[in-house]
Amino acid sequence: MTTSVTNQSVTNQDALQLVVAVHRLIRSLRQSASVRRLQPTQLLVLAELASQGPMRIGEIAVRALCSQPTATTVVTGLESNGLVRREADPADGRATIVELTGLGRDTILSLAHGEAELLSERLSRFSAEERETLRSVTPLLRRLADPAR
Repeated sequence: MTTSVTNQSVTNQDALQLVVAVHRLIRSLRQSASVRRLQPTQLLVLAELASQGPMRIGEIAVRALCSQPTATTVVTGLESNGLVRREADPADGRATIVELTGLGRDTILSLAHGEAELLSERLSRFSAEERETLRSVTPLLRRLADPAR
């Protein structure tokens, strides 16, 4: 018995539907969360600093997928709110390193926990099989989110 594998390619429409669904999910979580509001790029910068540690503005721009001037503007806003601070780069006195403050770390943790709790509550309405399907998709979404892959 010969088994043929059907090549099921993903269409642009399929990809568009996934993009829209992910945006709607993130937007609904953010609108429902009862914690401090941040712009998406601000959230990305805080998340990168929390996971990767202190870094230069250029590296922040690369990791947050924005221009260096945008990263500078975002860092300036975060700094004025006490969420990050700039320090002289010990390796190069002309450069600065951006790092999270205690308030910045508390803010990113609060946002993450608030959104995770809300998502967990929504997932509790799903069947066990649906929850397992979503758990199995999480590593794939991480890979899709990493442009270097």
